[in-house]
Amino acid sequence: MPSRHFDEIDVGAELPPFIAPPLSRLTLALYADASGDYNPIHVDIDFAKQAGMPDVFAHGMLSMAYLGRLLTNWVPQEAIRSFAVRFASITHVGDAITCRGTVVGKDDATRTLRIAVNTRNQAGEIKLSGEALVALGT
Repeated sequence: MPSRHFDEIDVGAELPPFIAPPLSRLTLALYADASGDYNPIHVDIDFAKQAGMPDVFAHGMLSMAYLGRLLTNWVPQEAIRSFAVRFASITHVGDAITCRGTVVGKDDATRTLRIAVNTRNQAGEIKLSGEALVALGT
């Protein structure tokens, strides 16, 4: 990962996107195991259909983890001061998620950058949106 310097980054700068592979049932099962979130709506198609859904769908926190990878591909984890999202819509099996971030603010006093982040599927639909605050040295 290249070293980032606060003074070299302008408002409007875009982070290199993180593109996740299309969401599969295997990914959902592995994430359920890793997270301990075994809500059947995410892994049991019969349960999902009984709940009125056409299929299982991603855990919201899986998409947030993808955004975390966007950030940690750009800065070391210890530079992240805060990270919050709003879940906008369901991420379905087969969705190819692209994570993007844009620097929307700079605070010279604290040497922090405010970054707007979001995930979108292949149709451009926003699935998550949020903001992160990262601190960088000179």
